[in-house]
Amino acid sequence: MKRMRMWLRRAFTSVTIMVIPHGGFSSLNLRVPLAILIVTLLLAAVGGSYVLGLAVHGMEYKAQNTAMAEKVRFYSKQFSQWGSTVESLRAAEYRFRRLFSLGSKEEVLENVDTASIGTLEVPDLIAELKKTAENVEEIKNYIEKQRDVYVATPKGYPAAGIITSPYGKRMDPFSGNTVMHTGVDISCNSRTPIRATADGVVSHSGWTDHSGYVVILEHGCGFSTVYAHNSRNTVKVGSRVKRGDIVGYVGSTGKSTGPHVHYEVWRNGKTINALQYLPKGA
Repeated sequence: MKRMRMWLRRAFTSVTIMVIPHGGFSSLNLRVPLAILIVTLLLAAVGGSYVLGLAVHGMEYKAQNTAMAEKVRFYSKQFSQWGSTVESLRAAEYRFRRLFSLGSKEEVLENVDTASIGTLEVPDLIAELKKTAENVEEIKNYIEKQRDVYVATPKGYPAAGIITSPYGKRMDPFSGNTVMHTGVDISCNSRTPIRATADGVVSHSGWTDHSGYVVILEHGCGFSTVYAHNSRNTVKVGSRVKRGDIVGYVGSTGKSTGPHVHYEVWRNGKTINALQYLPKGA
């Protein structure tokens, strides 16, 4: 009991707090019981901790809002890409349906423009959509390869005329011996334009004693064509030509019996019968 009275006496012992203001004002003495001072300090500490906690919580809340906003932007971008992909697929489907409605394979390959189909990029969110896009890309690649073969395959006559000597063994008009005729001779009027029968690159354009002025084109996919006995050539080595472009004019240069174009088709380094690439009945 005595000890408690002693602690109470000490707790209510006055403590003097001196406040000395600047600017020449008189100092201020405050007498405050020790217990009240301790309680005040404790309350101040608790209040400060609470305010600090609110500040930290506010920063965490702000960070969470920022992260949520980033996620919203991310998913908005993903869904935007998804929408673009769906539109690309619809456009590709429409183009394929239009192409495959044409009457023949040749019409499909002549009209296809693989660049316009575009490249499809599909978000990983939709597996089904990704699989569909891969199927569309596979079809596009197939058509692209088929188109490469088509544009490289010789088609049609190099010049308007009549076949006077077909592919195969024949009697040489100069020696009288039986020899292999590796092309077809197409009789034409002199200076008739000679046109490339497929897209390609000029690998030879010059003179040979036997064939006179000769043009050789490389078409890719193993195909080459030869145009010989020309009166003159109009292309240079390395030039790119399209099917139908003029590469020279009909003549009778070299060992020739009259104006014509000697036309050869090569496949994988061997001559083949050019008749199979000429329209029948023409």
